[in-house]
Order: sequence, then C-alpha cells, then structure tokens
Amino acid sequence: MRIIGESSLKGWAKRYPDAATWLKKWAKVVQGADWEKLSEVRTSYPHADGVKVRSGRDATVFNVAGNKYRLIAAIHYNRRVIFTMMFLTHAEYSKDSWKDRL
Repeated sequence: MRIIGESSLKGWAKRYPDAATWLKKWAKVVQGADWEKLSEVRTSYPHADGVKVRSGRDATVFNVAGNKYRLIAAIHYNRRVIFTMMFLTHAEYSKDSWKDRL
C-alpha cells in the first residue's frame, strides 16, 4: 500500500520520540501490505479498529507504543492507499472530539 502523509509520520516521530520506532515499523509493514479489508489489517495489528467519523466515512485507529498514542488513518483498499490523518495521545483520543474534525 502507498502511504499518503509520510512526512507527517516523520514529524510525529520527532515530536513523540517514544513512538518513533513503532511509526517506522508501521510504515514498513503498510508499504508491504496488500490489505483488502479491516480483518486483514488486524492480522498485523489485532487492536486496529474501524470508527465512523462525522463525515460518515470510516477511519482506522491504530494503538501505538503500548496504547500510549493513536494513529488515525483512512484506508482506501480499492486504491491501495492509506492516508495518515491524525496522531493523538491516549488522553486526546479519549475525548472523542477528534471525530468531529474528520
């Protein structure tokens, strides 16, 4: 799959150094993946969740660095593209207001 927003990953890794290794590994896994649905994503990331956002679209939420952060992405399986959208601390994610921004 192709990652859109790879520069965001680098910025998040810089801002949150304890997540840098996880983000780098995630990018490598995603680029080698051929996922067609969420259940296939879960073979690599068992705790990935599909979440409806305000726009009515689905986002996929990945637990990062032992559940300390969340990476929110939009996966377009038919186009083999994943858009990195947000990176939040667990506390920011728990507020649920992030859904209104997407």
